[in-house]
Amino acid sequence: MVPRAGGFLTRMPNPEVLPPWLSETDIDYYAGQFQKSGFRGGLNWYRNIDRNWELMAPFSGASVTVPALYMAGDLDLVVSFPRMKEVIADLPRFIPQLRSSVMLPGCGHWTQQERPNEVNKAMVEFLRGL
Repeated sequence: MVPRAGGFLTRMPNPEVLPPWLSETDIDYYAGQFQKSGFRGGLNWYRNIDRNWELMAPFSGASVTVPALYMAGDLDLVVSFPRMKEVIADLPRFIPQLRSSVMLPGCGHWTQQERPNEVNKAMVEFLRGL
């Protein structure tokens, strides 16, 4: 999935302007925080991905047995991974108590930032239904 001659994001265009949900102040804040603490936490998930598969092996095929809500943006790169359409369509098989599946059109990976009102509404409806 990641080209050997570059990183995961090398195929992404560099936008000329920030999206309306992200400001220069936000960027400055995040950069300052990462400058203080580094980005180790975010990278460690990927550095440890093989070990994670090993640790999770006993749960292979297990179902999520609690009520659940699935929400994603249709522009999220994760949703465009190979076979993800089939995986998403098959969620009820692995999550028997899946109460709702929400795909936000025109939304990327940061759903709660890009579409806070829609995310909050869906979460409140989900929680009220419990």
